[in-house]
Amino acid sequence: MTIDEVHALSSEIIRECNRVIVGKGEILTNILIAFLSNGHVVLEGVPGLAKTYMARTFASILGCAFKRIQLTVDTLPADILGSNVFNQKSGEFWFRKGPVFANLVLADEINRCPPKSQSALLEVMEERQVSIEGVTRKLPEPFLIIATQNPVEQEGTYPLPEAQLDRFMFRLILDYPTSSEEAEIVRRKHIGEVTDLRVLADPATIIAMQRTCQTVYLDEDIINYIRDIIVRTRNDPQILLGGSPRASIVLMSASKTRAAMHGRDYVIPEDVRKLTVQALNHRLILKPEAELEGQTVERVIAKILGEVDCPR
Repeated sequence: MTIDEVHALSSEIIRECNRVIVGKGEILTNILIAFLSNGHVVLEGVPGLAKTYMARTFASILGCAFKRIQLTVDTLPADILGSNVFNQKSGEFWFRKGPVFANLVLADEINRCPPKSQSALLEVMEERQVSIEGVTRKLPEPFLIIATQNPVEQEGTYPLPEAQLDRFMFRLILDYPTSSEEAEIVRRKHIGEVTDLRVLADPATIIAMQRTCQTVYLDEDIINYIRDIIVRTRNDPQILLGGSPRASIVLMSASKTRAAMHGRDYVIPEDVRKLTVQALNHRLILKPEAELEGQTVERVIAKILGEVDCPR
C-alpha cells in the first residue's frame, strides 16, 4: 500500500464516521491515528457523549471484530482475558476466550475496575498476548483498546496507575457539543439512525496501512525536536513527573502516521505539535504548588511548545 492510498482511505474512513458522529472530527482522526500507530486510547468525558457509539462505528467501518467490556467493581481478570472451563463429557479443560480476543475492544468505565483486573490489561496492551496457566495465546491483529472513563463521578472508582496510563498512546477529552451540533444530533435521531454504513477496510488492510505509516521519513531535526520537547518536560519547574522514553516513541510513531494520513512521506514539525497534548496530557504530573496556582497540564505543554526551538 502506498502513502497516497493511506491518505485516500483514511480520509474516506473519517468521512464515513462523520455520517453518524456529529462534531467529533478531530477525536475520530486521533483515534484512527492511534489505530494505525498500533496504540491504545483513553476517551474521557461525561456520560452521553457517544463514546461507545463512536467505538462501535469505527469497528463497523473498518471491518474489524468488536467486543465491549462493561467494567465494574466486581470484574475479575477472567472476565476480561478468558478462562479454562471443564468439559464434563470429555473430562478435559478447554479455553473459553475472553472479550479481549477481538480487533477493537471497548473497555467501558475502566476506572471502575479494581486494580487486580486493571493489571490484567497490562500484558494485553503491551505484548498483545494473554498468558493463563503457563499457556500464551496471541491476540488477533490489528488490536486496539479504547478505554472510557467519567471525569466527574469519582466515588467508588480506582484511578488508573501511571504504569497503565503510560501504555495508552492518547488521552482524548470529549467536550459537550455546540448548540448547532446539539440540534443536528437531535435532528438525525428524529429522522432515524444511519444503518447503511459502508465497510471500507478489513484487518489485512489495516495492517498494510500500519506498515506503510512506519515507512514515513523522519529527519534528524524532527528527532531532535521530539527529544527536546520530552526532555523539557523532565526539567520544567512546574512538572513533578515528566515524559519517559516511551513518550518520545509514541510522539514519533503518531507523527509519522499523521503525515501519511495527510499524504506525505515525511514528518513536519506541525505533525509533532498537533499531537503533543494528546500524547502527553496523561503522562505528566504537575507539582502541587503549580496546581494551586491554577496551572493545568495542557497549559504547561503549550508553554513548553512555545519555548522549544521549532526546526524549519
